Amino acid sequence: MSALTRKAWRDLWHLRGQALAIALVIAGGVATLVMSQSTYESLTATREQFYRQAALADLWAPLVRAPDTLLARLAALPGVQTVQARLLALGTLGVPGFDEPVRAEVVSLPLEGGQPLLNQVQLRSGRLPDAELDNEVVVGEAFAAAHALRVGDSLRMTLRGRQRWLRVVGVGTSPEYVYQSPPGTVFPDFKRYAVLWMNRHAMERALDMDGAFNNVVLRLLPAARPAAVIAGLDGALARYGGVGAYGRHEQTSARYLEEEMRQLRTMARLFPAIFLGVAAFLLHVVLMRLIGTQREQIGVLKAFGYSHRALAGHYLGMAAAIALLGALLGIALGAGLGRWLAHVYQDIYRFPFLAWRLSPWAIATGTAVSLAAAAAGALMALRAAASLPPAEAMRAPAPPRFGPTLIERLGLQRWLSQPARMVLRDLERRPGRAAFTVLGLALACAVIMVGRFQDDAVGYMVDTQLSLAQHHDLAVNFIEPAPRRVLFELAALPGVREAEPIRTAPVRLVHGLRSYRTVIEGLPPAARLRRPLDVRLGVVTPPADGVLLTDYLQRMLALEPGDTIEVQALQGHRHVRDVRVAGFVRETIGAQGYMDLDALNRLLGDGDVVSGVLLGVLPGAEADVYARLDRRPWVAGISSRLASVRSFYATMGESLLVFTWVAALLGGVINFGLVYNAARISLSERGRELASLRVLGMTEGEVSALLLGQLGLLVAISLPFGFAAGWGLCWVMVQGFQSELFRIPIRLTTATYAFAGLMVLGASVVSALLVHRRIARLDLIAVLKTRE
Repeated sequence: MSALTRKAWRDLWHLRGQALAIALVIAGGVATLVMSQSTYESLTATREQFYRQAALADLWAPLVRAPDTLLARLAALPGVQTVQARLLALGTLGVPGFDEPVRAEVVSLPLEGGQPLLNQVQLRSGRLPDAELDNEVVVGEAFAAAHALRVGDSLRMTLRGRQRWLRVVGVGTSPEYVYQSPPGTVFPDFKRYAVLWMNRHAMERALDMDGAFNNVVLRLLPAARPAAVIAGLDGALARYGGVGAYGRHEQTSARYLEEEMRQLRTMARLFPAIFLGVAAFLLHVVLMRLIGTQREQIGVLKAFGYSHRALAGHYLGMAAAIALLGALLGIALGAGLGRWLAHVYQDIYRFPFLAWRLSPWAIATGTAVSLAAAAAGALMALRAAASLPPAEAMRAPAPPRFGPTLIERLGLQRWLSQPARMVLRDLERRPGRAAFTVLGLALACAVIMVGRFQDDAVGYMVDTQLSLAQHHDLAVNFIEPAPRRVLFELAALPGVREAEPIRTAPVRLVHGLRSYRTVIEGLPPAARLRRPLDVRLGVVTPPADGVLLTDYLQRMLALEPGDTIEVQALQGHRHVRDVRVAGFVRETIGAQGYMDLDALNRLLGDGDVVSGVLLGVLPGAEADVYARLDRRPWVAGISSRLASVRSFYATMGESLLVFTWVAALLGGVINFGLVYNAARISLSERGRELASLRVLGMTEGEVSALLLGQLGLLVAISLPFGFAAGWGLCWVMVQGFQSELFRIPIRLTTATYAFAGLMVLGASVVSALLVHRRIARLDLIAVLKTRE
């Protein structure tokens, strides 16, 4: 082992505390990169593999009723490879021991039994229903897990007003229900929304659909043009009540999953860049100051004949050792966090398996960036020290030229104590060093704020959408639009205190060359239970002769108030009308329009009808009202607003909490690394000065106050900048996470600012305590000795 190698290991051991702090910051950056990228690649690979194995369809086409003989015509459309007709129905379930309303989507299996050609059921346990029996079902895995259902259990289902008991013979999942959210909602609800698969004979009898279907799925040839196939499909199904075919990008589960992948990809790029950037900066500053303290040693080594290359290799080796330690820690931590995070996602997105993979790209990138930062810091510092002649380098550096500080020029020194003046004087004479420390601490604070931000933003979204905009207790959806007089029947139910009609109509909005498929909700004048909100959270009433659109549709379709938009109805008579854009509302979930109920009915041209009713229910009467609604054959589903809120926090709350604490931990690591290294290097640089003050009679506490007071002041200065940086970082995140499904608002509560500030202060206090122990162990005699 060469002398330089022994010196490198000896220096690393002497600097083990600082080296470990830097390595932890590097580990935070590498771990975030490995975790995010590996999770993204694993979920993407799992999704593609599952879609391929279970033959996910390319197109879906819902309709009212069509004969099976139409299938031959659909199969003959250019570009079509496979066609599968089926029946879909909405019903309600009764689960023993669970009194809340449960909506169920029932999907038929082929007449001949076995797996369908497309959207196959991946069984987790049990078997498929017997084609000859009409009381057997396969239950979706998420719902079964939420209610601890097993093969052999029984469920009571109400379908078209008829109740029947079903026996669970299997538990499974399907690629079109990976993300299971009830119709018309955004968040999953595993307890109150079920997917069932049932043999087609049983569903034909229940729905009175012998020899007919109401839903068709298609697989396309590789060279097919989806838009052309959709046009042909819509034309063929128009007379059968088709509401417009759509592809994977509009299919609920596939669309939500694609948005989640996009956001995960954004996180995989943003967070590692922050951590690795801070680590590179910290490593550079520490090495610059470390090599600066060893200029005498560098001069001696040059005098003994060591070349610039040998010295560069020596310090590069030290820097690389620290970087590799951090990279190895980060890879191990990132792999564990990534696998765990992937399983958290698997609880929300019900894949039957997880194709976990550790991202080689993330490992290579994280290691390369860490080594590059180490090399840059070492070489820049070494060049400054090695440029001096050996004789000059072996002498102590000339004292810097000092003059009156700003405090003294302003005449404020008499208001400050001597230690306070010393602290301020040192900061002013090294402004660059102070600025870099403040910058690093501000970034640490910003990272912590980003972790809390998601919880704030999503909580705000839920509060505004499900509390301010919605005031109903139960939402009742009908199988098909019903006359408005049904409102009076439901309003008269015991326990109902208020009832309002609503109509939801699928439409396609067209403006110029842009179009978007969505729904328009028809609301009565002065509605109380469902109210659109403007940007100031004020209630907006849909006008009698126009349409209100969300601000997302405004940007997507390039609209302004007063513009005319083409509304293509996808239901009923399928009228096409030009409608004036009366204004815009700001909503964080979904992208839809609002019209006056009478105006919407005139637009659709099918009379004074409603598609559902919103109910306000007296306290304690919800279960009785639900039971009465469940017996009505024209009720397709019932949902509880408060239950939806509880379900969201039960399903999504864990992942939000984990993300918060992971970001807080990593932000605390950055903060600790910065403060500890700054304090240790200042202690090395000012050791003789501090020891001299001890000899002159200052106590340990007073000497510590000089060093740590300076750091405390920097921490205090950094907090406002950290809050501003945190807001800016959240804004960057918001821009990357915007989608048609939801728009995350910039919402930061006082608790988030307080949490970030306390985390920064806490990490700083821990660093200060460790450095104070070093000050207490100063060897006054040894430090005062000189080398001259």
